[in-house]
Amino acid sequence: MGLANESHPQEFILLGFADHPWLELPLFVLLLITYPMAMTGNISIILVSRLEPHLHSPMYFFLTNLSFLDMCYTTSIVPQMLFNLGSSRKTISYVGCAVQLYFFHMMGGSECLLLAVMSLDRYVAICRPLHYTLIMNQRLCNLLASIVWLSGLTYAVSETSATLRLPLCGLNKLDHLLCEIPILIKNACGEKSANELTLSVVCIFMLAVPLCLILTSYACIGHAVFKMKSSEGRKKAFGTCSSHLIVVFLFYGPAISMYLQPPSSISKDQPKFMALFYGVVTPTLNPFIYTLRNKDVKGAVGSLVRRIFSSK
Repeated sequence: MGLANESHPQEFILLGFADHPWLELPLFVLLLITYPMAMTGNISIILVSRLEPHLHSPMYFFLTNLSFLDMCYTTSIVPQMLFNLGSSRKTISYVGCAVQLYFFHMMGGSECLLLAVMSLDRYVAICRPLHYTLIMNQRLCNLLASIVWLSGLTYAVSETSATLRLPLCGLNKLDHLLCEIPILIKNACGEKSANELTLSVVCIFMLAVPLCLILTSYACIGHAVFKMKSSEGRKKAFGTCSSHLIVVFLFYGPAISMYLQPPSSISKDQPKFMALFYGVVTPTLNPFIYTLRNKDVKGAVGSLVRRIFSSK
């Protein structure tokens, strides 16, 4: 099955951890636990943010977008992973692989930009508090969210389409748990240096530039926080911003190590662990990071639960 006459095979064999088969059962159990946790946590944040009036602010508007992104992000890969880990036939159709590529990279690209927008919101809230409601109005928030989603879609369509045009010479074995652009480029048998260069350049704009904006925003925020006279104000600012910074480093670290290097230089098992980290672990942890460190969200969850039980 390794070679076929067609340039593009009808299906791919996802080798996964074929060299370490003992990892498959623990990974299956881990995904079976974390996927419902990720869905429950992100759905809870969306519901609480929409149902609690005092959470109708730009910060929670963007947090709702992040939760919805994370739900779609994990759903684009985890069900297929569970199916393959629980089956002896570890395959995905060519069409299924293409669909997974589009959705996975659209959500990933959108999240890169959304985290930068969220840092901008925190910068305005802390460094320009008197003008916050004027600057971060509903119209601007909707515009920024639209730009994030359209940019993610543009990135996914352009990069995925270019990658799918590469000849594979019938090779249908992918040493990975899912379909991902760097792995398909690495597997291509034709001239692929242009694709590698394009991917690196695009990922500089999708990863490095937003990360620089985030770090710049938080440098300004840190300067403003240290100038605050109120210890309570400093504590609240640090609590809100530290949650966002934890999410930023959990997401950007593995993504940069995967995408800001030529696909041909990627080591054997690196893509599998990186994909599990930014595609499964981070979306699962995000709701808990934001809720456990945010008194407003914890209070809103408690209030919502009490209202549900009192109505019953």
